[in-house]
Amino acid sequence: MNPILLNTQVQIYLFGESILYIFMIMAFIISLHILLKWDFDSFSDEQYRLERRSYLVITILLFVFAVKFMLLPYFVFTIDSLNTLVPGAMCAAGVISANSYGLELLFVKLFVVFILSWWLMINYYDLQAKNYPFFKIKYGLYIAVFVLITLELWLDFAYFGNIDIHQPVSCCSALFGQLEGANPLPFGLDTKTMLILFYSIFVTLAILILTKQDITALIFSGLFLYISYYSVVYFFGTYVYELPTHKCPFCMFQKEYHYIGYLIWGSLFGGVFLTADSILCKKVLNVDTSKSKIYGLLLITVFVFTVSAVVLIYRFQNGTWL
Repeated sequence: MNPILLNTQVQIYLFGESILYIFMIMAFIISLHILLKWDFDSFSDEQYRLERRSYLVITILLFVFAVKFMLLPYFVFTIDSLNTLVPGAMCAAGVISANSYGLELLFVKLFVVFILSWWLMINYYDLQAKNYPFFKIKYGLYIAVFVLITLELWLDFAYFGNIDIHQPVSCCSALFGQLEGANPLPFGLDTKTMLILFYSIFVTLAILILTKQDITALIFSGLFLYISYYSVVYFFGTYVYELPTHKCPFCMFQKEYHYIGYLIWGSLFGGVFLTADSILCKKVLNVDTSKSKIYGLLLITVFVFTVSAVVLIYRFQNGTWL
């Protein structure tokens, strides 16, 4: 048996995901029945039973989704703990690239979190109304979520089950370093121009959110996420590690760096996802999501403040820049 599957953290993670999936199968079957039979204008006993089952499904899904959100950082913790078993890996970066399933799994997980947060927002506005106007939308979306999570669970087992502990992998320095002088930044940017773009997009995004320019704000939130990834890996992260040659999005999750990666990446993805979900809800449901967009902007601001503070603290303590 693959030694990776005997790892305690991996077993806990896979067991947790499997149990949640069983609950989701139950909710999926009930949801299909509800969608086919639902008629809010009816006062029959069957409609009353469907409404009670609907509350049961919502309760199950709220529990499952809450645990799913917690399992995402635990997934990062789990793969990071495997770096001692996988030759060549110094952190989660090497482990996630140990086979072809790793990066696909990570992207699917992030997309699932985005869709789940959108479902939770739709559910909130649906329950606030008296006649459940978004009932079919949220249950239809749940069916799509179920398909995605089915794919995610398959990738979970495919990824962990196919990590070869005898096959060396590349460390983060090889994966994210500037090999042979090649510029890893997008659009051929240099670091200075990238930072100007980073702060310019942030200010523009804040103005767009506050002035309610939703479609443009949605586009800029995606652009900000893209530029922020490169800014953290190739600039801000080096100040976390206090080493200009250390470029990695995963090492900052480790104890040596006070687990600051959870705050940095959590506030970035949380802020962008909440902002995008709020805009989508407004456009699809025609509801007021101003507060949610402000909360998203606050999370993005926490991200910008955190990465900026890391640089300024290093400058204050050492009297120089990296």
